Amino acid sequence: QEQLVESGGGLVQPGGSLTLSCAASGNGVRNIYIMGWYRQATGKQRELVAEKPQIARPKYADSVKDRFTISRDNTKNLVTLHMNNLKPEDPAVYYCHVGVRVLGDEHDYWGQGTHGNVSS
Repeated sequence: QEQLVESGGGLVQPGGSLTLSCAASGNGVRNIYIMGWYRQATGKQRELVAEKPQIARPKYADSVKDRFTISRDNTKNLVTLHMNNLKPEDPAVYYCHVGVRVLGDEHDYWGQGTHGNVSS
């Protein structure tokens, strides 16, 4: 069972920045094939924000392109989301996601969620 520990988040004004980090631990970390962030705003479905495969280039939601940057440190099993120029539509609970592939089976693990709020 993998464990994900998130940190960061908080409240900023529009145009501000936040950084979220997520550290994965457990026996399966060597089989992580993707790490990323999703978010769920009140009354909405959870949506992908950004994800970074092991080697391939990252993928971003159109709404955050050119504002958010995802980075991954494979030596530390750490994924970080730098959020710049935050907008009123960005507030949500942000969830770290890790995909582990073992013998062809894929398993999803989620963090507990951290709040990213934007308010003037």
